[in-house]
Amino acid sequence: MKQFWAIAASLVLALIMLVPPAFAGDADKGSQIFSNNCAACHMGGGNVVNAAKTLKLDDLTANGKDSVAAIQTQVTNGNGAMPAFGGRLTDQEIEDVATYVLAQAESGW
Repeated sequence: MKQFWAIAASLVLALIMLVPPAFAGDADKGSQIFSNNCAACHMGGGNVVNAAKTLKLDDLTANGKDSVAAIQTQVTNGNGAMPAFGGRLTDQEIEDVATYVLAQAESGW
């Protein structure tokens, strides 16, 4: 019986490790927010202002923006040519759009 529980625990642990991490934000809502506020400059994950700072995973990683938290900070505070959306979007909307951006980046836009 101990062997059964050991195997069962191992299988549960293996399944947990195979499940991708869940993001707290809602990517579906983030998609609409992105379309309404971000797509003009970031259509398809690009960047019409600075081609070196796209929303593609390689560029997000290179610029230290490859987490929901880092993207939230960028969206909230802006930086360089990007305006701040804190005050224009709620914290939840910013989290949703950050979740969407990271999910899109991870899937290759």
